[in-house]
Amino acid sequence: METLGSIQQQFLQELGSLYEQDEIKSIFQIVLLDRLGISKAKLLLEKDMVLDPQQALSLLDILVELKSSKPVQHILGKAPFYGMELLVTEDTLIPRPETEELVDLIIKEFEDGENQHLQIIDIGTGSGCIAIALQKNLSHAQTMAVDLSPEAIAVAKENAMKNGVDINFRCLDILEWDVVFQEEQFDIIVSNPPYITQDEKREMHANVLQFEPHSALFVEDDAPLLFYDHISSFARKHLNADGVLYFEINQYLAKETQEMIFKKGFSEVWVINDLNGVPRMIKAKK
Repeated sequence: METLGSIQQQFLQELGSLYEQDEIKSIFQIVLLDRLGISKAKLLLEKDMVLDPQQALSLLDILVELKSSKPVQHILGKAPFYGMELLVTEDTLIPRPETEELVDLIIKEFEDGENQHLQIIDIGTGSGCIAIALQKNLSHAQTMAVDLSPEAIAVAKENAMKNGVDINFRCLDILEWDVVFQEEQFDIIVSNPPYITQDEKREMHANVLQFEPHSALFVEDDAPLLFYDHISSFARKHLNADGVLYFEINQYLAKETQEMIFKKGFSEVWVINDLNGVPRMIKAKK
């Protein structure tokens, strides 16, 4: 008979070549909560709890998929983000905690009630996580979200519906912004664009390289700031006078990104560290 403890030990042993032990424990807890409704506290207290054969098989089937490097979020088909549950597929990035920090920064700066009718655009929306979280927490805003991928837009639309928010989704290439947008003006322009260089790609985990969309992750080494350049140009023309541009950035290119945005004509550009002290966000004003 399988117990919670014996199944956990199988996870630890068979995933040891892919993940650190603490990460395996975290993955196991995510799986337990989703499949059996068993919390971390119950796992700690009841490791000798005997599972019926169907329960054990359900967990071991997931272990097989995990051994292929498939992310647990893709196996379960969902991921948490800023208090929400979002559908995720291989057509979108898995939402990450660093992006939650970017969302939290924006919400705290615009939740005072004086900015009731904000115009927001999220560029490269992917799963829609940024746009949906902003719209949900800045309820009087009007949010547009754009992405080049029709598949990503379909996922984002489903996530918006699931979380009860109305967002204007558009499938377009932001590199062609000058022929797509006319007179639209925004109070908040936000983007988490592709920023990982090919050199950094070699150090990445197989679960990212094999299962997440490369077009949303990687840039060429000779143009690592391509999207920041184009989006900053877009913001210079389409940001309201008191509006703010926000980026999630490559920590290794923080200074270069800041200098490029200054050269675009922005008067104030701040690099902001995440909770780990890593330069992860930029905020800019005209």
